[in-house]
Amino acid sequence: MPNTIIIGSGSYLPNRVIGRDFFLDSEFYTDEGVKIDKPVEETIAKFVEITEIENRRFIDEDLSNSQIGFEAAKIAIADANVDQEELDYIIYASNFGEVTVNGYVDFMPTMAARVKNKLGIKNRKCITYDMIFGCPGWVEAMILADNLIKAKVAKTILVIGAETLSRVTDPYDRNRMIFADGAGAVVVQATDEENVGIIAHNTICDNGPELNYLANGPSINEASDQTRLFVRMQGRKIYEYALKNVPGAIKETIEDAKLSIEDIDKILIHQANAKMDYAMIDRLHKLYDVKDYDHSVSPMTVQDLGNTSVATIPTMFDLIIKGKMEGHTFKDKGNIVMTSVGAGMNINAIVYKFP
Repeated sequence: MPNTIIIGSGSYLPNRVIGRDFFLDSEFYTDEGVKIDKPVEETIAKFVEITEIENRRFIDEDLSNSQIGFEAAKIAIADANVDQEELDYIIYASNFGEVTVNGYVDFMPTMAARVKNKLGIKNRKCITYDMIFGCPGWVEAMILADNLIKAKVAKTILVIGAETLSRVTDPYDRNRMIFADGAGAVVVQATDEENVGIIAHNTICDNGPELNYLANGPSINEASDQTRLFVRMQGRKIYEYALKNVPGAIKETIEDAKLSIEDIDKILIHQANAKMDYAMIDRLHKLYDVKDYDHSVSPMTVQDLGNTSVATIPTMFDLIIKGKMEGHTFKDKGNIVMTSVGAGMNINAIVYKFP
């Protein structure tokens, strides 16, 4: 059975850096629709204290989700040094597809098809899929790619994660300060080398009471336009759900790979907010009765890039492997975990061993 290895990566970081001053003119409301009377500076400062998100990136008005996904894909294909006409599949993860400046969501044609068109690929047998799976979408797209390769129906696959969340956030919601824009991509390929690449993966879908922890809804300011939908999240419930379920899912995947926590060099966890990520990594180590550990095992980009949903993990992977994250490198033949949690609620994890 062939294995799935990453042979190239790319990412796109928008030029616009959005700091805390961008939100100073905001009028924030509670989830119950009550205007927050305290100074907006105080609300922003408390947000930064909890999430550690000081900056984030927004795309310019003349750009789109498919455009930044295309930019990341071009870099990944060049890095992989493959002929793009040999791609068997393009899998594109996003939550909102092509979002216009006025917030209109468009998934037809698919995001993957748009990127194939932008790349100018002529191969009619290059199949285009979209993966809509919440923030874990890119990891799930990697799992799908691995299954396709192991089934021997594909050899080379482009996997993209891109989102423009700045266009789907409620201007009256404090949570808008979490979200950002960005894109990441990798090219994966089949190899006959044993015990390399994606050596284990797991996915959990809890779609009962958790279904609407992250969902779309009207503005929390009832005096505003109630016809447009924005991303809405129940932060406390998401935090509790993630802390309860994600560490165990990671541990199960590590065990499926016949490894232990000390065998893992890096954990690339979805950059939701710093407080939640720290708590999940700490709880994971406690499952192994490890109290003290090197916190650099879990790199963080959320402080400067914000939460870009499906783009966070492929972007982080690309930055590290290209030597663009100070203090972080991947070890030769080392093991890493890539894991995410998000709307659904869905959780997934991959153990990846470098060739």
